[in-house]
Amino acid sequence: MKENSMINRLKERWKVNSNWELFKILLVFSVTGSSSVYVKKLAFELLGISSDASLYIRFLMWILIVFPAYQVLLIFYGFIFGMFDFFLEFEKKMFSKLGFKFSKKKG
Repeated sequence: MKENSMINRLKERWKVNSNWELFKILLVFSVTGSSSVYVKKLAFELLGISSDASLYIRFLMWILIVFPAYQVLLIFYGFIFGMFDFFLEFEKKMFSKLGFKFSKKKG
């Protein structure tokens, strides 16, 4: 029953009604994470950044390339799996915690 309580906590936290929606959300996070690893590998190879490069260089490139790519991929896969609105709000909330402000729609 422990897994069920974790599932229910995630559904409550993300305001998700069905297990199917929760499954799609977790799938999007999984596919996005896997894709971002591929993007990092490809980008670092194209830029000639190896594991021998300075930690500062690798971290800077990760921030400049991989982090934004992850955000774009998250929205993209969210759209593909029919969860665009959820992931758009997720991104807005995350970026607002990082100090970015989004204007509310006037309606």
